[in-house]
Amino acid sequence: MEIKILKQDLSVCKVNDLSQVDYSDEIFFIGKTDEELSLVCSSEKVPENAIECDNGWKAFRIQGVLDFSLIGILSKISSLLAENKIGIFAVSTYNTDYILTKESDFEKAVDVLSCNGYEIRQ
Repeated sequence: MEIKILKQDLSVCKVNDLSQVDYSDEIFFIGKTDEELSLVCSSEKVPENAIECDNGWKAFRIQGVLDFSLIGILSKISSLLAENKIGIFAVSTYNTDYILTKESDFEKAVDVLSCNGYEIRQ
């Protein structure tokens, strides 16, 4: 399975509203529930109205379009990283999964995946 490293430095934020989100950001994710409104975005594009923000995240994605019938892909990756004491923040889209780790753990995470048969692309 192929893993693509994303170049952006990312931040995970809680926002009051979406009025200041920069929709031109190459990659961003918005999550809304009855309790919160969350945003993952490039660190340099964190909106001024962020209530809370955690900087220092890096990400990679599972390359290709993952069929919904495929089972355990995210589970396998998260288990490998957990066994190596690496925490994750996962986001899924219709096509694939994105895994974020703290920048301080990112190289170790890439090494763990590489040593377990994942092909890493820059």
